[in-house]
Amino acid sequence: MSLVEDVNGALYEVIDPELGINIVDLGLVYNIDVNEVNDVHITMTLTTPGCPLHDSIVGGVEHMVGRVEGVGKIDVELVWQPAWTPEKMSREAKELLMF
Repeated sequence: MSLVEDVNGALYEVIDPELGINIVDLGLVYNIDVNEVNDVHITMTLTTPGCPLHDSIVGGVEHMVGRVEGVGKIDVELVWQPAWTPEKMSREAKELLMF
């Protein structure tokens, strides 16, 4: 597996505390980049810009990605464009939330 795949797998372990679903299935992770020295840049969003669990979720991302063997520095970039919508969720997440 590639480091990008390992990082993506680790992100499945980051659960949105309000919804109880991982951030990948929620569609919050937009991109994962790994450079030549294995520094990881994750572009993601939250369900709302004013999300009260911002620090908890970003901290969870940093913690879980930091556990992946070979990862260098970790940079989490929160973006608001494109805005998150329920359509970004996986089929499994939509079923769990009855969408």
